[in-house]
Amino acid sequence: MDESEFLARRFEAHRTHLRAVAYRMLGSLSEADDAVQEAWFKLHRSDTREVENLAGWLTTVVGRVCLDMLRSRASRREDPLEERVRLPDPIISGPAGVDPEHEALLADSVGLALLVVLEALAPAERLAFVLHDLFAVPFDEIAPVVGRTPAGARQLASRARRRVRGAAPTPDPDVTKQREVVDAFHAAARGGDFDALVALLDPDVVVRSDGGALRPGRLVRGAEAVAGGAIFAARFAEESRPALVNGAAGVVGIANGRPVSVLAFTITKGRIVSIAILNDPERLDRLDLTVLDG
Repeated sequence: MDESEFLARRFEAHRTHLRAVAYRMLGSLSEADDAVQEAWFKLHRSDTREVENLAGWLTTVVGRVCLDMLRSRASRREDPLEERVRLPDPIISGPAGVDPEHEALLADSVGLALLVVLEALAPAERLAFVLHDLFAVPFDEIAPVVGRTPAGARQLASRARRRVRGAAPTPDPDVTKQREVVDAFHAAARGGDFDALVALLDPDVVVRSDGGALRPGRLVRGAEAVAGGAIFAARFAEESRPALVNGAAGVVGIANGRPVSVLAFTITKGRIVSIAILNDPERLDRLDLTVLDG
C-alpha cells in the first residue's frame, strides 16, 4: 500500500464524523459533502506526519472550511439574519426508524428545531458552539480557527448556548406519542376542527416555512393563526405520508405523485411548539424519499 492510499483509508475512517460536523455547521447536506471533500484536499496537500490526533486535526479543518462558507453565505445575503427564514436540509427516514446511514448525522438529538436556531447564529458563534458543545473540541483548538483567544472562543460558545437554550425547545422523547399528536393534528386540519387544532398547539407555537428563492419564507406565531393556516392548507393536500424528519415525527405532503412539502414537528409536553415546513421545489427534488416506499 503506497502512502497516498494509506492516507485515503485514514481519511475515509473519519468521513462519517466529518460529515456530521459539517451538517451541523451548514445545515446543508450538499454543502456538508463539499466541506468534507475540501478537507480531503487540504489533507492531501499537507504534511501530517507530526499530527498525533488526525481526527481532531480534520475536525478543525472542516470547521474552518465551514466557517468560510458561512461567512461567504452571509456576505451574499441582504436581509438581516433575524428576519429571514431559511430551513436546514431535513433528513427523511421511514416511520419505522432512522436509517443506519443517517444515525451519525442525527446523533445528539440534532432535531430540525435546533438546526433552525443555529441558522440564526453568527458564523463564529455557530462554530464555537458546534465544535465545543456538540463535539467536545477544546477552546484552545477552536480559538485559532475563529481568530480569538481561548477565552474569546469560550465567550462565543456561551453566547450561542444562551440563544439555543432560549429558542430551541426540547422535544418529547417518545416518537410514538409524537406521532399520535401529529396524526391528531392532521385529522383536525382535514376535518376543519379549529378548536381541536388549538388544543393541540402550544399558545406560542411558531411555524416557519421556506419556499425557496421564488417564495420567500414566512413565520407565523400563535395557536389561532397556525390553526387557521392548517385548515386552509389542508384543502390542497392530496396525500400526507408519515415520516421521521431528523428523527422526530413528521409528514411528507404529496401532490400529483411528487413531494410538495416536508413538515417537521417539535412536540413538548404533548403540544406542538414549532413546525418547520420546507416547500422549496428545488430542494424537495433533491431529497431521497425512497425511504418512504417500504
